[in-house]
Amino acid sequence: MSTVGAAGRGATRFVLCDPEDPPASELLAAMRAELIGAYDDANRLDNPPLLPAELRAPGGAYYVGYEGSEAVAGGGLRRLGDGTAEIKRMYVRPEFRSRGLAAQLLRRLEAAATALGYASVRLDTGPKQVTAQRLYRSAGYSDIAPYNDNPFACFWGEKLLT
Repeated sequence: MSTVGAAGRGATRFVLCDPEDPPASELLAAMRAELIGAYDDANRLDNPPLLPAELRAPGGAYYVGYEGSEAVAGGGLRRLGDGTAEIKRMYVRPEFRSRGLAAQLLRRLEAAATALGYASVRLDTGPKQVTAQRLYRSAGYSDIAPYNDNPFACFWGEKLLT
């Protein structure tokens, strides 16, 4: 378990969880519903496909962020290739946004990738996630050529961890 706090706010605890068990599964369902509403497409999260097993050891992880006993954020990573992980399914519940939780979650996922032996992480995001794109760029993600065939993405980024 890891605890990361922001100045002037309560500490957010990040706990490794199984993506198919609550509260991780509930956060993933809420994220899915939000993106389907934004993109009017139920297939948004199925391109490229992601299996829950990919967000588990040995090559992956899924973390839930808690404030007190409340699950407020979640995100995972999976093995993409030799030395590279992909950050997937980052989500912060709407009522907890604009408080730095996404940046905390991103740092936790990067630390997990480092601990799993990855030298770099990649991610992608769509045109309606403008705030996410700003976060990724400000966190040191460089624009790269598309590394997958995600038809909904407009930004592909990579960050070296070492």
